[in-house]
Amino acid sequence: MTGPTPGDLDAAERLDADELRALQLERLQWTLRHAYANVPHYRKKFDEAGVRPEDCRSLADLAKFPFTTKHDLRDNYPFGMFAVPQERVRRIHASSGTTGLPTVVGYTEQDLDTWATVMARSIRAAGGRPGHRVHVAYGYGLFTGGLGAHYGAEKLGCTVIPASGGMTTRQVQIISDFRPEIIMVTPSYMLTLLDEFERQGIDPRTSSLRVGIFGAEPWTEQMRTELEERMEIDAVDIYGLSEVMGPGVAQECVETKDGLHIWEDHFYPEVIDPIDGSVLGEGRTGELLFTSLTKQALPIIRYRTRDLSRLLPGTARAPYRRMDRITGRSDDMIILRGVNVFPTQVEEIVLRTVGLSPHFQLVLSRRGRMDHLTVRVEARAGIPAERRITAAEELVRGVKEGVGVTIETVVLDPETLERSMGKLQRVADERGRSR
Repeated sequence: MTGPTPGDLDAAERLDADELRALQLERLQWTLRHAYANVPHYRKKFDEAGVRPEDCRSLADLAKFPFTTKHDLRDNYPFGMFAVPQERVRRIHASSGTTGLPTVVGYTEQDLDTWATVMARSIRAAGGRPGHRVHVAYGYGLFTGGLGAHYGAEKLGCTVIPASGGMTTRQVQIISDFRPEIIMVTPSYMLTLLDEFERQGIDPRTSSLRVGIFGAEPWTEQMRTELEERMEIDAVDIYGLSEVMGPGVAQECVETKDGLHIWEDHFYPEVIDPIDGSVLGEGRTGELLFTSLTKQALPIIRYRTRDLSRLLPGTARAPYRRMDRITGRSDDMIILRGVNVFPTQVEEIVLRTVGLSPHFQLVLSRRGRMDHLTVRVEARAGIPAERRITAAEELVRGVKEGVGVTIETVVLDPETLERSMGKLQRVADERGRSR
């Protein structure tokens, strides 16, 4: 698909660089005043850091202000970070809370309209147009993915099919019968859907789908190739997180597929060194931070996402800067015998190894006093036994040469590993059970 004509873009997408920076500063100053005046946590943090909202006279001055972390949100559970009275909150979302108290986020009526607007902008940048049918297979409920995609697609003028996650056999039937042009889903669950198409004897390339908008977990260029070739679609990346807004913080444009343009009229990005917290220049990889510029219910100041990326100049939507594809999360990183290992690094090597499928899991165990990493990966259907042996050897060699660690590989039969219905957990840490 091709990109929109200039007439399709909204007014904010047509700003020049000076206009965008002026708008950002105005909105940033409002956000800092709003947070300081209405959220005791921010007032205390600003005072401890010796800064006040009026100290922000330029965008660079944001670096003087303290970070916000997931722990801050949990420490103020459930509504302590809200900056508006409860009667103005129109919706509440929350994380799963699998590693502690959930992080709770709230939205005013204006916040919900802003969210729908940036999601509509994102779907349009991906190739969506009014009248397209959009199959939303992100989870609904407290998770922001399903409803975020839903209201954005409606805002654009699309027809929404709210499939949610799970019921894989029925999802394939719905896609076959309702004939959507667009699917919004995690890339790992898209693989599960592709396998189900093929299990039912349906060539996925004959489906009506033309665009896949994939997010909620890191994925690689090799995964894009896999999805596009097996489905004959344009596979594009979307980024967001509930603490900042939900999906729709940044979107890859279908005409370039060269990274995600950040909607900087609403979200101001920074990249920092994850160790010392210093701000890194454009093009340098580090931890992404976001500051909301227009959120009313839950303003967020310099939120540490733990996602690793870098900022790049804008292309298809200049002057909006791009963020590179997420390479991993600082809290998902495996340190194996002194070497930093990310699941996406292994994914790249798995996907270029003939005979191996994209379905794999990293299992950490302990052997003696040493940590040990095993890659459990499914073979592609129809691969002979001798090719499995060769593929396992190639994967071990590829990880050693490309990542710098020695692993063990176990090649499994197809459809052996548990399939993900949402965000995929790539790493299984069994060191507590190892002898």
